[in-house]
Amino acid sequence: MNDIPLSMLLGILALMLLLSAFFSGAETALMTLNRYRLRHLVKLKQRSAINTLQLLNKQDLLNSFILLGNNFVNILAAALTTFIATHFYQQKEESLAIAILLLTLGVLIFSEIIPKKLASLRPELLAFPASWIILPLLKVFFPVIWLVNGVAYFFLRLFGFNPKKKSQDTFNKEELKNIVTEPGSLIPVRYQKMLLGILDLESATVEDIMTPRHEIVGIDLDASLPDVLVQIKRSPHTRLPVYKKSIDNVEGFLHIRSVLTLLEHKDFSKDTILNLLTKPSFIPDSTPVHNQIHRFKTEKIRIGLVVDEYGDVLGLVTLDDLLQEIVGELITDDDTVRRQNDGSYLVDANITVRELNRLTQWALPTEGPKTLNGLIVEFMETIPESGTSIKLHGYPLEILKRDGSAVKLVKFLPENVSSL
Repeated sequence: MNDIPLSMLLGILALMLLLSAFFSGAETALMTLNRYRLRHLVKLKQRSAINTLQLLNKQDLLNSFILLGNNFVNILAAALTTFIATHFYQQKEESLAIAILLLTLGVLIFSEIIPKKLASLRPELLAFPASWIILPLLKVFFPVIWLVNGVAYFFLRLFGFNPKKKSQDTFNKEELKNIVTEPGSLIPVRYQKMLLGILDLESATVEDIMTPRHEIVGIDLDASLPDVLVQIKRSPHTRLPVYKKSIDNVEGFLHIRSVLTLLEHKDFSKDTILNLLTKPSFIPDSTPVHNQIHRFKTEKIRIGLVVDEYGDVLGLVTLDDLLQEIVGELITDDDTVRRQNDGSYLVDANITVRELNRLTQWALPTEGPKTLNGLIVEFMETIPESGTSIKLHGYPLEILKRDGSAVKLVKFLPENVSSL
């Protein structure tokens, strides 16, 4: 080796640094590839993508090969550096220290930072060509890799670990939400909201999203026929519950379209309405939203009454209400949550806590009361007077309006309040 020219040794050293950069960049590129795009390219039968997927399917062998190759060339580079420093320069100790420092900087900058940064920015640019090189080399060096892995697995088993066992860790709902909303996500905001709505279906029940009993618009058959006709003609809803005296005595649901053509008939009566009714559907208040969506689909219905354990009607829910849990409000009411110029929010206290969280990205608790009014009353254990200021679960607010039995309007102050 003493007869080898210095220029050749330096050339070999440069080659080792280049190979080290290749292994480092290839590892980063393969690990940061977009797996969904890769599978799409495989379906298009792109050969480089097929090779890359084959490598990723042999994760253990691939990792071992890259580590083996990277460590081999780095050790060889260190040995060459030591030989060059001690055989071609007079002051051996000083020259060796300088050579080690230069090699460390060279490996760090040119064989680690630069290739890994480039690979993270353009993974396909390096991963696809690298797959043509690594895949055949993986087959050639398989016996060596198998032996090295075998020794490593032996020692892992000595310490009670099973290297063949795959991790069964799964993402919980909150972790999935973080993935969807994390900075730099490739998912557009409108799709983020839809995905978050789907993730929330697991914990939402029909009671969370129903129209409460006192807001149900229906037809009371005990009213006079002229009043019933006026209500039918002016109704903004497609379907109305029909009952006698109380919504608890519901007779069925009336589809407005089916009765409009009959209103001018001379023999039109309340019996005509009764003959057009469809059977009412009753939904337990604890029914999960995703289960009710499936039920609406299988039974081909679009509306139902929510009842408690005693059979009393608590509210009404429609298919549109359930779909809004996924896609957001189909028709937004600008008066429900209004942002002021000073950053505060005027909020109708009848809004549900879930909808308020959806509109503002806040984190008010949804496990208890369903409306903002209910949340305030539970928190204070009384119905607060107008002008009362509180900090509701970390969010400062002021009661602006109340009636005898409920809070009507509140103002959330700018402090600690996120923007819409």
